[in-house]
Order: sequence, then C-alpha cells, then structure tokens
Amino acid sequence: MIVSESVSRQIESASWIRRMFEEGIRMKKERGAENIFDFTLGNPTEDPPEDVKAALRNLVEENAPGTHSYMPNAGFPEVRRNLAETLKRDTGVPFTENHILMTVGCAGAMNTLLKAMLNPGDEVIVPMPCFPDYQFYIMNFSGKMIPVETDENFELDIAAIESKITSRTRAIILNSPNNPTGVIYPEALLHELEEVLQRADHPIAVISDEPYKSFVFDGAKCPETASIISNCIIATSWSKTWSIPGERIGYLAISPQLTEANALFQACTFTNRILGFINAPAIWQLATAKAPDALPDLAIYKEKRDLLCDGLSRSGYEVRKPQGAFYLFLKTPIPDDMEFTKILQNEGVLAVPGKGFGRSGYIRLSLTVSRDTVVRSLPFFARAIKKSKV
Repeated sequence: MIVSESVSRQIESASWIRRMFEEGIRMKKERGAENIFDFTLGNPTEDPPEDVKAALRNLVEENAPGTHSYMPNAGFPEVRRNLAETLKRDTGVPFTENHILMTVGCAGAMNTLLKAMLNPGDEVIVPMPCFPDYQFYIMNFSGKMIPVETDENFELDIAAIESKITSRTRAIILNSPNNPTGVIYPEALLHELEEVLQRADHPIAVISDEPYKSFVFDGAKCPETASIISNCIIATSWSKTWSIPGERIGYLAISPQLTEANALFQACTFTNRILGFINAPAIWQLATAKAPDALPDLAIYKEKRDLLCDGLSRSGYEVRKPQGAFYLFLKTPIPDDMEFTKILQNEGVLAVPGKGFGRSGYIRLSLTVSRDTVVRSLPFFARAIKKSKV
C-alpha cells in the first residue's frame, strides 16, 4: 500500500468541516446552489479592507527591488520590527524582531512551532471542543493530544487542566475567541492558569491561537494572553481579519518572558525551512507592514449573527450568542448531532456536527455566508426542528 497506515487512519477521522463542505458542492450540483444553505466553512466572502487592497496595489505597482526575493527565513526584518512594536504596545511585553517569525498562515505557524517543541510522546493539552486539526498537527510530530473538557459555558476548567499535567506536558493550546463556540476566555481564568503553570515543576508553554482576535461583539474585549501568561507563544494570521484565507500569511510571536525564548526562535526558523514553507509569501509580508491597523467590518458579522440567533430562537432552538469569532455553536434539539445534521441536510441546510469538534449534541454554523443565505435558511431550520420532534 503506497499510503502510510498512519495517514490512512487519519483520513478516516479527518475534519468534518471539509467533509460537509464537499458534500455541499455535490448537493449544489444536484439541487442548484440557490437551494442549498451551506454553513460549513469559515471562508470569509467579504472584500478585504480598502487599506489592504490599496497596500497590495501599491506594492505591485512599485515592484521595488527584492520584493519577490528570498529573505531571512524568519521573514523581512522591517516587517518583524513593525509587528514587534505593535505587540509591545498592546501587551506591554518587550517583543523585538527576534521574537517574531513570519509564517504560511496560522496552520504553518503551529506546525513550525510544534515541530520545534515536541519529542515523541510529548503531550499537548487542548480544551474541548476545539478546532479538529489540532490533533493532526500534534500527531505530525509524534506528540499526543490530551483533551480536557471545558465547563457548561465552554470556559476553561482550570482544575481539570491542572489534573492533566504530567512530566510529558509540553504545551497547552488556547483558542480565544474560540472556534467553534465563540467564547472569549476571561482574564481571571487566564490569571488562574498562569498560577498553575508557575506551580508546575517544568516549563509548559501556552500556544495562543488568535486568528479571530479582532472578531468580538457587544463591547467584549479579548484579553492579551501574552500580558498574563509568561510562557506564551502567539500563533495567528490575517486570513480571517482581512478576508484572505487563500493567501496564507501569519506569524509566530515568542514571548521574551518564555524560558529559552531565543533558542526556540532559532529552532522555529530552522523548522520553518525544513518543513518546506521556506518563507511566508514575500508580497503579503510587506502588505502587513503597510496596513497594520486594517480591521474587518464587524457590523456585517454582528447583523448576521443576530439575524440567525434570533430566528433560531423563535423556532424553538436553545441559542447562546457567540461573544466573538464568526461561528454559532448551536445545541441540537435531539442528543444525536449526527442525526440532526442529516435532518438539516435533507432540508438543504449544511452544518458541521459537534462530534467533529469533540462535543456531541451541537452543530457549528459559520457566519461567513451572505445575509440573504441567513434569511432564506430560517424556514428550513424551523422545518428541521419540527421533524426532529416527530
């Protein structure tokens, strides 16, 4: 068999997000795209901010020498300096360019980091539910994911996390605002986690996965994890913030307070190369320096969130409005989320079962669809809940 046994097994348990997205493509061909309401993929369809488009146009028109050349593996020094200054301002932590590594998106950042950190058998604690590909990123480097349940509000259970720490624990992955729940982890809980880490008998890093940090609603604020957690490493991207998920541009920021921060920076610079990323896309690195404060139009996402949540509530669903990110993690009216996903699918509505994120009894709905899709889908959600109770 040409495909490895390990990859064959992983394919069998691969992401339900992509599986349902591909099912949507098939159904659109069969029934017509206008009759399918696809809430599966977090794939922003809004235009990038004007500042971003202008920055990219200017870079292409200027075509300055070296724009498309190799640069240091960690990325253009001037871009990393700009990012370090922004992080220093926002977190109060003295980041420098030698703590920043430009990466091929957030996934590239996390794989680069885990390759540099993990020995075979090392453990990474992940609060559940979580983005499903974390398990594969960890397995890529012979690590072991240790799932830890969150509480009834999807917030961190600090005692449960502490109970899972062993001599093999190397890192904890935090994702706030969270995919799939939309929960923002409160500052108080991050302080409690820092106390736990300070009590540990060996250094444990917190990998703060922050691609949704700009997506917050109703006056909420996402705490600066690096301001609270000493051993913090930020992994993030502009994919969601700028509506450019296909461009794959992000970065790692290793807190200077981290034990052996310089050694980890050097290791990540090396693993970024040997994993085949080599460099993050040059022109997008430069664009980030020219439009550092560009943000999404949150009003668009908030309107869709409110339309969907209010409409589902009227139909009898139990709804918890997300504080951030652009997903709704909806409790299913029957315990079997897989069965309810099928009921919705028969109505032309595509959702991702909560099982795929490690929490059954829920489905994830993406708010990256159009406003029209949200409005037209509501009668079909109403029909599905009625059918589930027959």
